[in-house]
Amino acid sequence: MKQILKTALIVIFGNFCYALAVAFFIEPAHLITGGGTGIALFVHHLAGVPTSVSVFIINTSLFLVGWKFMGRRFAANTLLSTFCLPIEIQIAEDIASHFVPIEDIVLCTVFGGLLIGASLGIVIRTGASTGGMDIPPIVLNKVFGVPISKVMWCCDLTILAVQAIFTDINIVLYGIILVVIYTMTLDKVLILGKAKTQIKIVSKKSAEIRRAILQDVDRGVTVIYGRSGYLGNDTEICLSIVSTRELAKAEKVVHEIDPEAFIIVSRVSEVKGRGFSSQRKYIEKAE
Repeated sequence: MKQILKTALIVIFGNFCYALAVAFFIEPAHLITGGGTGIALFVHHLAGVPTSVSVFIINTSLFLVGWKFMGRRFAANTLLSTFCLPIEIQIAEDIASHFVPIEDIVLCTVFGGLLIGASLGIVIRTGASTGGMDIPPIVLNKVFGVPISKVMWCCDLTILAVQAIFTDINIVLYGIILVVIYTMTLDKVLILGKAKTQIKIVSKKSAEIRRAILQDVDRGVTVIYGRSGYLGNDTEICLSIVSTRELAKAEKVVHEIDPEAFIIVSRVSEVKGRGFSSQRKYIEKAE
């Protein structure tokens, strides 16, 4: 129950951030965007229908489609986002009405994109669905095997194209920038705190380096057996995953043992396993 309550609160908070982005940045600047919100904004600008009402109708319709094709478990996972977003948009619009609207379209594009990307990342990181236009790609993937990412891009581009017919070209270009910003922000939020650094060390003193990393850096080491390309000599490669803060310490430890050690450093987006996604476990080594 604690985990369910925690997830629900995070989803509500994430959707409220999305609602704030719509009320404070997207609507005042008359920007266009993708997804169900993009359709709702288009209907609002065209017919004057409140954005919250359009979002509710769109989300409810797609929720029922998802329920029919994906089952009860999927419906339960999308239920909260589907119905809390329209309510939160209405609340955010009421709050925004008490403030002077931001007129600078560049600021609205940048901060709107950042806030939307962050809010989507917050919701998705909990394992919950954001509902809305996320549902059709999932359904089409199940029925026809179409890749989800391609369908999402096609949906967003189609929604932007339809809005572009009735919108000034400058607004269309800003809308494209908005989508790019929130897509990049979403990617960053999803890997925030999960990215680590992989180091590979080629040295004649691999045994000493392995012990030093285990003891001084307190990170695991995997020994890979290889062969040098020029002389054809057998060699050992020490592979370890460290945090960004531990990288400098690891390099210092290695160079103190072997100043000529060859170190390869690369970023990895996520690491799962003991010491990272689960608690460390120390095992006494038998003599």
